[in-house]
Amino acid sequence: MEYQYPIDYDWSTDEIVDVIKFFEAVEKAYEKGVNRDELLNAYRRFKEIVPGKAQEKKLCSKFEEVSGYSPYKTVKTGKEANSGDMIKMRS
Repeated sequence: MEYQYPIDYDWSTDEIVDVIKFFEAVEKAYEKGVNRDELLNAYRRFKEIVPGKAQEKKLCSKFEEVSGYSPYKTVKTGKEANSGDMIKMRS
């Protein structure tokens, strides 16, 4: 994709990598499907880095704006699915 991920430059390199992994899991859900457990593990790590709801909403809104993919809807779908299921979102 030809866009930049929303990141906070105060994060460590590892934290930036992990936040990008979460956004990549969301992309995967829209493009070819992602394993539910992979998605939710990436989201849990994302929440360790971004614990506040306001910052989470801001970052996810920015990501959705540039990509057209909704992290909120993707995680919601993942939480409603069973362990091991593939999550495939529609644009």
